[in-house]
Amino acid sequence: MSTFEQMAESKPIREIAYETLKHAIITGEIPAGARIVETEYAERMHISRTPLREALRKLERDGLVEYVMRRGVVVRAFTVADVMEIYTIRNALEMLTLPAIIEKATAEDIADLREMLRQMDEFHQRGEIDQLSPRAREFHNRLTGICGMKRVLRVIESQDEYITRFSAVSIAKENRRHAAHAEHYMLVDYVEQRDLESFTNLMQKHIERSKETCLMALKESKLRRE
Repeated sequence: MSTFEQMAESKPIREIAYETLKHAIITGEIPAGARIVETEYAERMHISRTPLREALRKLERDGLVEYVMRRGVVVRAFTVADVMEIYTIRNALEMLTLPAIIEKATAEDIADLREMLRQMDEFHQRGEIDQLSPRAREFHNRLTGICGMKRVLRVIESQDEYITRFSAVSIAKENRRHAAHAEHYMLVDYVEQRDLESFTNLMQKHIERSKETCLMALKESKLRRE
């Protein structure tokens, strides 16, 4: 049974179509500027055009696609405003979790985080971005998950695909990659020391630097296209 078929047993088809297309757009599998032809994608996903059309309307509300005259549905490129908004949301939510992380972190949590960083060291030294980027996201998810704030974590998770795409862009920049990896070690140190002030200050800077690097890469990409 395919993943799509397994999901269909518990979710409406329009939701599965939406989530499948959203993931493909955010990860770049369906690139910016590509057309999403209803008949083609309905056939590819083995669904009727009605749930696909509903999924496309939802993607339009998300700002991921737009209807263009004589072209139909087209995937939008991420804009500076998109990046700013998503990082603002992420920053605000992560700041809410920090006191609980400091309060609840156990010796086992610290050991797990340090082991994750040890594994990341090898990929960092070899500059293997494809391997390092997802592990950096796993590290952040493990760190944030310590807070145990289930509702906040669910909202953070809803933004996670965007951040995964952006962090891959950010970590590809060599200077930022070295600094970010060092900051990960410092974040764990502050959690172990129960130093909320230093932990909060560094986390704010960490997210802000990631955002600025992503914005820089976005602007460079736009200049290349022009």
